[in-house]
Amino acid sequence: MTGHRGQRTPDGGHASDSQAVGADVETFMLADDGVFSNNAKLPVLVYRGALSAVLADPQAHAQETFAQNHWTGSWVDGIYDFHHYHSTAHEVLAICSGHATVQLGGDRAVTLDVTAGDVLVLPAGTAHKRLRSSRDLVVVGAYPQGQHYDMCYGKEGERPAADCTIAGVPLPPADPLHGPDGPLMKLWKP
Repeated sequence: MTGHRGQRTPDGGHASDSQAVGADVETFMLADDGVFSNNAKLPVLVYRGALSAVLADPQAHAQETFAQNHWTGSWVDGIYDFHHYHSTAHEVLAICSGHATVQLGGDRAVTLDVTAGDVLVLPAGTAHKRLRSSRDLVVVGAYPQGQHYDMCYGKEGERPAADCTIAGVPLPPADPLHGPDGPLMKLWKP
């Protein structure tokens, strides 16, 4: 794997700050773009093909897997078509059906194509939005146990308070897919 599959910058090139980690995990460090702080300490993780799209009920499977690994408060929906982030919680997004193009980190950051079976783990503060998707897009999201999301939009006045909140969000107790020994536990260091 090259570490660049489906990753494009706004000008159509490849993201230079991503790397492949193992066979199915990609990482992205997203810089503060002046509007969104993103997360200077923790990378976005993308698990390609992590969930089987041939399961009878991929939504239930994603929810069960996340719950078993202490990621709770799950929901089933899509991805908003405007930039937003959560200053109080990390978030996992499982693409259960369909496909989408999402933008992470603000207007000048990374654009990814995701498809059924892919899972994204967004550290607190990571701006994200859907640029386009298939009509059958279904996403399951969840948050580390004990964390409750807020909604931030990059509006004037959110910072620096949101930045301080993001810095204080604790690490999750386990990787949402692979538990306490999963890649997240090695890649997300305090």
